[in-house]
Amino acid sequence: MKTKHRRELKENDLMRALTATREWFEPRQKYVGVAMLGIVIAAGIVVGVLAWRTSRQSRGQDLLADAMVILNTAVVPVTQTTTPGEAPAAASITATGTFFTEAQKLNAALSKLKAAAEAYPDAGAGITARYHLASSLAALGKQKDAIGQFDEVVRRAGVNSLYGRMAQLGKADAQAQAGEIDAAIATWKDLAAKKDANLPEDAILMELAKAYQAKGDTAEARKTFNEIVDNHPDSPYVADARKELESLKG
Repeated sequence: MKTKHRRELKENDLMRALTATREWFEPRQKYVGVAMLGIVIAAGIVVGVLAWRTSRQSRGQDLLADAMVILNTAVVPVTQTTTPGEAPAAASITATGTFFTEAQKLNAALSKLKAAAEAYPDAGAGITARYHLASSLAALGKQKDAIGQFDEVVRRAGVNSLYGRMAQLGKADAQAQAGEIDAAIATWKDLAAKKDANLPEDAILMELAKAYQAKGDTAEARKTFNEIVDNHPDSPYVADARKELESLKG
């Protein structure tokens, strides 16, 4: 077939395709325009939502950062005496960015942590802020409040997330510190039963055994200490577990 003839056939095919497209489009022009408008509107909504989420995350990170600045500030105790010529401790002259005690620092951070947690409760920054809020409350001896915040972290972050796991550990410790021994034992047992590689089983068993001791249940305490010795021979808690077993024999 000659080249000229082949080119003419291709041109005819192209013309037929264009004609068919025009014939299909012309009676449907109105509907196609509406569909295109819908697509543009939908795309605009998606972009707007993504921008809004990004903005929320950014604001949440800013609030969290303000709180973390306080939590990371060094505690400078006021010195009772100073050497002649020595400058007094920064905290003694209430210098900016210093605190007398750890409790003073934690109390200063609470309001900022709570603001970040409540402003963006389901965002990563909000969950992180709530975990630190719970930990700070526990360190200040406000165990009941801490337990509630740890539960909220688990609910929002998920039981198998990083913060969910840490919050469960924090909750059990807060329960024990609050004197809720039976509740602490139940939480430690639940954590130990999970056999989660991301949870320190030997440390959990050690805390569980101590809780049994605090309750006066020496049989369960002995059983749990033996579990550490038998199942976790390389654990740093083995020496303490053996020591406690010897004391229980006495």
